[in-house]
Formats: sequence, structure tokens, C-alpha cells
Amino acid sequence: MHSERQARIAQLVKDERVKHIQLWFTDILGNLKMVEIPERQLASVLQSGAPFDGSSITGYAEIEESDIVAMPDWDTFKLLPWSSGNEKTAFVFCDILGRDFAPFEGDPRWVLRRQLDRAAAMGLDFYVGPELEYFYFKSPDKPEAIDEGGYFDVLPDDLGNDLRKQTMRALDKLGIPMEASHHEVAPSQHEIDPHYDKALVMADRVMVTRLIVKEVAAHNGVHATFMPKPVYGHAGSGMHVHQSLFRGSDNAFFSNDDPNHLSEIAQGFIAGQLRHMREITSVLNQYVNSFKRLVPGYEAPVYISWAHRNRTALIRVPLYIQGKESTVRAEVRNPDPAANPYLAFAVLLAAGLEGIEKGYELPPSVEPNIYKMKAEERDAMGLEALPNNLYEAITATKNSDLVRRALGDHCFERFVTNKLNEWYEYREYVTDYEIKRYLRQL
Repeated sequence: MHSERQARIAQLVKDERVKHIQLWFTDILGNLKMVEIPERQLASVLQSGAPFDGSSITGYAEIEESDIVAMPDWDTFKLLPWSSGNEKTAFVFCDILGRDFAPFEGDPRWVLRRQLDRAAAMGLDFYVGPELEYFYFKSPDKPEAIDEGGYFDVLPDDLGNDLRKQTMRALDKLGIPMEASHHEVAPSQHEIDPHYDKALVMADRVMVTRLIVKEVAAHNGVHATFMPKPVYGHAGSGMHVHQSLFRGSDNAFFSNDDPNHLSEIAQGFIAGQLRHMREITSVLNQYVNSFKRLVPGYEAPVYISWAHRNRTALIRVPLYIQGKESTVRAEVRNPDPAANPYLAFAVLLAAGLEGIEKGYELPPSVEPNIYKMKAEERDAMGLEALPNNLYEAITATKNSDLVRRALGDHCFERFVTNKLNEWYEYREYVTDYEIKRYLRQL
């Protein structure tokens, strides 16, 4: 089977006149990286991958152990949508291998694979559907909107709407199905939703989607950004993640015996995520800027709770429609689109499985608007807040046995160190806010 697949790839490269192949992977923060090879190197790479120096990749190997190998996952091989003529370029996602061609522990893709294997040992497949929000701006230097639209607005001849259409067409050419796209609540803010699928497939698709969004924007002379909170006074960009576990074709989250149609597996899964949410927040919201989105009043969650239709809750269970058992799911609302999707899905799954395995009890749902509650009301309900900033979040992660097990020692140590360094750098920075507020009066 392996040799047959290699032969198909070689034939495809020949038939499509592919001259360059980009070997894609991500660093620990989810930045897309690549090694490009000419077509003549394909036979060698098909056989044994492409060695490269990983010492300069964030979160990868130290200089003394820097020789690693990018081993293509040929099931992900695609032609770039703007590639044409006799100089076509293709890409393929890679798994990173270390010594003795064993999986490299610093590879985010491997981190996710390990958690998926853990679920598979329980007879479960993890499916996710992220909603990717982002902004279009006139340039990368200043957050100037290109439209004045709002939630679900239709703006005739609007550049933002046209950019979304171009993006959808490009993704369709790649065979990446989209669920929908629309204008979001803030001016120049948009959303695009890949179709629900298995978590590893989806993590790859998130990486491709982010790239295509930015490339299409650049080709049209504007800048697209997945920065969580680029504009003061407007909603930030989230990546709500719809999640469920399947046994074969059956949704393991569904039960007819529960008034909310949530199985014991679903209840344990949600309970696990709620209990460990503070520990995993730094992975779901990994930048200083991420926490400027997680404030009351902008439909971003602040307090750790679950509900059915209450969008101020951190985890929302959408309304069950009779006969739609496959759609029963839990939507976690705090992740943002700048997260590393491999690590984000890995820790979400790890927390959920922990709840199933240890039989965590799901607390009562919280249906009223949490933002309008008084502090004593929230305290009486036992509602804990998300971390207020990156330092608080990474401190919770640093002390988490669950996150260490989920990420592995290599990835865990380097992620924590990277985020602490970011916080210390930010703490020393003097912001425009401080200059405007204090320079003249103090």
C-alpha cells in the first residue's frame, strides 16, 4: 500500500508538471514553516523524508540535537491554488522525526496524534469544527477597516465579501470543504467555518485556511490578521470549537435517556474541560493580546461554566433537533484563531478524556447572562473566572500535570518557557495607553 501511494504521488507530480514541493510543518506556536525541494528530489523524499536543521525552529531541538527529518504525510498532498503553468508548486504536511526516525516529541502534530491514539484506545474518534474569525485591514501597520459592516450584513460591492468568496473558491480548489462564511460583528471582521471533521484533518485545514485567507488578502492589496484583539472597543476574534466524540458512525455524545440528550460520555467530557480549563487556557489563548478579548461585554467567555443557549457561558451545548443525533456537540468558546490548532485540540481532548476516565460530575448549567450577575451571585454558584492575563494562565499551566502529560515533557517545557519570556518582555514594554494617560499629568 505504501509503495502504491508513493507511485501515485510520483505520477501526479509528473502529470501536473510540479516543479517544487513545499514540505509543511509548524513550530510550537503554530507558525507555518516549510522546506522546499525541487521535483528531482522527490524520489529520495518519498523513500526517507527530508532532513533539516531544527535548531532555529521555536520549540524544536537544541543545537546539539538539531538533525531532524520532515516525513511527508502524502495523504495531505495538494497543489497550491495559485499554482499554474509549467512551474507548479505543491505542498504536503509532514510529521517530524528525530533520532532513529522515531516521532519527534517537539512536533505539535505528534502531540495531537498521541491524544487521538488515547481516544482511539477507548473506541472513540474526536471530531471538531472551528469557527475562524479574523479582520481585514488596509495595511499591516494600522488597524484601518475596509468596511463598516456588522453581523451577517450584506454589503453590495464590498471588498470584504468579495475576499471571502475568493477564499472559499481557493479552498474548494484544494478540496477543503467549507460550512459557511459571513461578516462578523465588528467592522471589517469576518468568519469562515471549515466543515466538521476529524481533529488531525481539521488542524491541517486550519493551517491551510489561515494561509489562504492571508494570501488572498495580500493579492488584493489588503492585510488579513488572526490577531485576537486588534481594535479597542470592538469584539475580538475567536475560534469557537464545536466538538464531539464518535464511535464509528454513532455520535457518542447523544443519549435519548437524558433530558438534555447528553450521554454520560458527553457529560464527563464537558466536566473534564471545565475542571481543567484554567490549566489549558494558555494553550487556547497563547498570547498577551489574547486576554484583551476575554473581557465581559463582547460575547467572549470570562467565567468557567456551561449552558445551552447562553452565549456568555464558556461551553455551549447547541439546541438538539429531533432526528439530528449526529449534531449533538459541545462548543467551547474561549479559544482564539491565533492558537496552534494541533496543541489546542490536543489539550481540549486530553481534558475531556480525563473527565470521562475519572467520572467527573457535570455541574448544573448556567442559563442566565453571567455578565449581568453580581459577584456574590457568581460566587454562590461557584463560578470561577478564566485567567486574567498570560502570566496567570501560564502559571496554571506550569503547575498542571494534565497539560504536561498531554504535551509531553519536551513540548511542555519549551512552551512554558516561551510564554513566560513573552510575558516578561511585555511587562517591561511601555504602551501608548500609559504615555497618553500619565506622561503629561505625572
